[in-house]
Parts: sequence; C-alpha cells; structure tokens
Amino acid sequence: MDIRNRVAIVTGAGGPGCGSAVARRLARDGARVVAGDIDEAAGRETVRTIEAAGGQAALCLADVATDAARLVDFACQRYGGVDILVNIASAPYMPNASLERWLRPVLVDLHGALDLIVHAVPVMRARGGGAIVNFGSTSALGHGRKHSASPGYDAAKAAIARLTTTLAGLRESDNIRVNCLVPDWVATPEVKEYWDTLSPEDRRAGDVPDVLVTTDEIADAVVQLIADDSLAGRIMVWWCGQPPRLIPAGDAGYAALE
Repeated sequence: MDIRNRVAIVTGAGGPGCGSAVARRLARDGARVVAGDIDEAAGRETVRTIEAAGGQAALCLADVATDAARLVDFACQRYGGVDILVNIASAPYMPNASLERWLRPVLVDLHGALDLIVHAVPVMRARGGGAIVNFGSTSALGHGRKHSASPGYDAAKAAIARLTTTLAGLRESDNIRVNCLVPDWVATPEVKEYWDTLSPEDRRAGDVPDVLVTTDEIADAVVQLIADDSLAGRIMVWWCGQPPRLIPAGDAGYAALE
C-alpha cells in the first residue's frame, strides 16, 4: 500500500509514546492522520507537531472503549473515509491491580480495537481495501514463561494476536490486511525512567532487556506492516536486542505437548 494521501486513524496518538511516533511517521509519509486520544492537550500537541512539519492531522477526543463508531465517523466527515487503522491505545498499566481493575485493559486494548475494526471495515471495503495494525505485547506470548503482573492486560494482548490471525481472510474477501506488531520493552519516557534506575545485575535478575526498542523504530515497523502487501494475518515480534521477525504462518502456538 502506498501511504501517500491515505486516511489513517491512530489511537493513543497523544503524548510521547508509540501512538504519537506512528502518527507523525504516517503524516510524514503523506497520510492524513486522525489522532485519537482521551487527553486533549497531548493529542493537540501531536497534531501541532505534525502540522508544523507540513503534514495533515486532526484530533478526535475519544475513548476507544466507548467511542469507536464516533472516531470512524469523524475520519469520514473530516477526510472522506478510512484506509489505515492503527490500534495502539492501551489502558494504563497497573501491576498487581485488584480484580475489578482487570476489566479496563480488556475494554480498551481488546474491545476497543475490535469495535474499531467492526466500524472501519465497511468504510475500507467501500474504498477498495485498507490496512489494519494491532498492537500486542511479548508479555502475552507463550505458555509458562514470565508474564506481566496484569492478567487483564496479558489476556487482552493474547486475544489481539488471535484476533489478527483469524482476520487473515479479509485480504481475500475485502482487500483489507490485518497484521499485529508485538513489541518487547519500548523506550517510552516512563519505561526509560524506570529502566535507567536498574543496574545490569537488576536487569538480569528481573528479566529486563539491556537495550530498548525506540518509538521511532516502532513507527518504522508499523509502516512496514502497512506497506507490505504480502502480509496479512501475520504477527511481527520484536524482542529487544533482536531484529523484528514474523511468527511463521501455521505456527502451533506451543513448543510441544506432553
């Protein structure tokens, strides 16, 4: 897919994290970007940065857990449709949260992404196709390995990966490619601040990587998944210190059975 002149929705686009980096990169490559976020000041800063660099962007204040339809409608009214959807918005990570707080990441990270896909697909279909990139997490990979301290988060991210693979058929039926990026530790400000406090010994003891993936590198990977027309229903995993790689098509999802 050629990104130039496409309309892209990027959720979680405010602030200094992956969403803003992806929104800025897509705008730099010629897309008209709808920046979705619940934080007005942060969202406006992303739009301001894009416009200052000569790009096109508009802010839609939206909580993806409840406002998916409105976000898609905003893109249609402002720019005439939707060609690209990047589901980055995520609930605040709260390790060891109480049971009642487990639901929020499921509503945002999983239900929000699913609801946006439901509303975006008919619009993309009418425009001849599109590309969707979902965001997972390495903490939700595998069975029996070290997971995060947020069951709701890991459950949502595991489901996002499965959602992606089950939507592979949209390429044949509607020329819509759905793929998933699964990053390891990303150097967002809050993560980098914590990472900087750790000694090499602390990192080894806590299974913390020695290097972090940058937000600009994440944006590069998203563009690759959007632009490569051969990719559909694929999961790209990016462990820190390694290049991003695709899980093989038909992977069983476990190493062995006993």
